[in-house]
Amino acid sequence: MKIFCVIPAYNEAKNIVAIIDRGKPLVDSLVIVDDHSSDDTFVLAKNTGTPTLHHIINRGQGAALQTGNDYALLHGADIIVHFDADGQFLAEEIKDVVKPILDNQADIVFGSRFLGKKSNLPRFKKNIIMPLAKLINRIFFGINLTDPQNGFRAMSAKVAREIRIENDQMAHCNEILIKAFKNKYRIQEVPITVIYHEFGQKFSGGFRIIKDLIYKKITR
Repeated sequence: MKIFCVIPAYNEAKNIVAIIDRGKPLVDSLVIVDDHSSDDTFVLAKNTGTPTLHHIINRGQGAALQTGNDYALLHGADIIVHFDADGQFLAEEIKDVVKPILDNQADIVFGSRFLGKKSNLPRFKKNIIMPLAKLINRIFFGINLTDPQNGFRAMSAKVAREIRIENDQMAHCNEILIKAFKNKYRIQEVPITVIYHEFGQKFSGGFRIIKDLIYKKITR
């Protein structure tokens, strides 16, 4: 089976080459989607010989993932992995995320920070943001997973064709979850490691995601 890894990137010049070097041996193809970076992300990625796409305006991570999905499906992907460009995820864990699909035990797999592997999750996120997001997912959407919001995932080509990411920004994580449960796909979680850097310590993104979740519910 052909495994493609889609990596959205925005101003990740300091990380992108290392991410490509770590991920390339583990999949059949990497696909970098540069979301109109103002630094050298696009040039550096392209110079590695990796398929690199470019948005002519900054659209957001959700839009970049959908661009990558479209490319991967067009080029014969059987499994698509979503992976971040900021160094928070470990490339060697890609094999763990795709295994349930390869074993025909799942259609879509979500990484979880709460299944035994150590992640340096900021206390405010761990004790406030994540429990609140889990509660909203469970009450409003009937979703009961250990990690309410994780960008490290894998999906079959069938799922990627049927789930079109409509939220261009960060709430795409919850959109994918909601659609996966609504479509009754076989869903699994696997433990992953997340290494938080400076961006991961900011709380505004978490509150924005919760606001987007509530808005999505009341406007359905």
